Amino acid sequence: MKLARCSDGGAPFWAVVNAEARTVTPIVGSFADWGPALTRAIAAGQGGAAHSVLTPGGDARPLDSVRLLPPIEPVNRVVVAGANYAKHLADDFGLKSPPQPIAFLKAYGALIGANDPIRYPPLTNELDHEVELVVIVGEVPVDPEDPLASVLGYAVGNDVSARDLQRSGPAGIGMDLFAAKSQDRSTGVGPWIVTRDEFPEGPKLRLTLKVNGETRQDGNTGEMTWNVAQLVKFVEERSSFAPGDILFTGSPAGVGQGTGRFLNPGDVVEAGIEGIGTITNVVGPKPGV
Repeated sequence: MKLARCSDGGAPFWAVVNAEARTVTPIVGSFADWGPALTRAIAAGQGGAAHSVLTPGGDARPLDSVRLLPPIEPVNRVVVAGANYAKHLADDFGLKSPPQPIAFLKAYGALIGANDPIRYPPLTNELDHEVELVVIVGEVPVDPEDPLASVLGYAVGNDVSARDLQRSGPAGIGMDLFAAKSQDRSTGVGPWIVTRDEFPEGPKLRLTLKVNGETRQDGNTGEMTWNVAQLVKFVEERSSFAPGDILFTGSPAGVGQGTGRFLNPGDVVEAGIEGIGTITNVVGPKPGV
């Protein structure tokens, strides 16, 4: 099942997506109204009956008639787990994998939808791309023995980063991840949530990122140092999830930090994950240029 958060010019609404027919059918309520029950149904192996949890809120309409918003509501948190692909750390940063996951928060205001423009932040000259699997938490509390039972599904993310700002942290203090990762309207998420039952063997999926049609990143989520269950458990032990929170899970090698090829105004950036979809965002103009 695919679930999207949409806008047709009025208040945002959630909908079930039929990708083949290219339609969306609105459903009633916020994520909190149906997300936990749907997640429980999927965890119980009742994915086929999951539609009964959802109440239709109108007739199907063309997918092209709506704007696809980030699949998260403003009340929820955006958690980012970094340093999760060994080759990315070695090739792009010259580092070894740390002994445990690293996690931090990203501002909600950094998010954009599947086809929205990427705002070029005024303080950076090194705008970078990072395709990532995004986890959507649907049910809490997280069971430490079965963290995946709390996962509703997955989406595509592009954790756009200002690398020069990331390195600008004072000596002895460390990286400035807030400045690097929370720039307004820069981080694409979408195009929708694909529920976990679509991946019975777990999300071992190819993920790619293209700039102007050229592949810059090509990896597989099976290469993650810490898998989805381990990351969800790690974060929950430190700061409890709420239904609807999302979790970025790290990026494979090939980012501009390692290649020296950063994003420029007008670049068309396509981040895709097999079995989920693709988000396509165009980099906006540099301020003052």
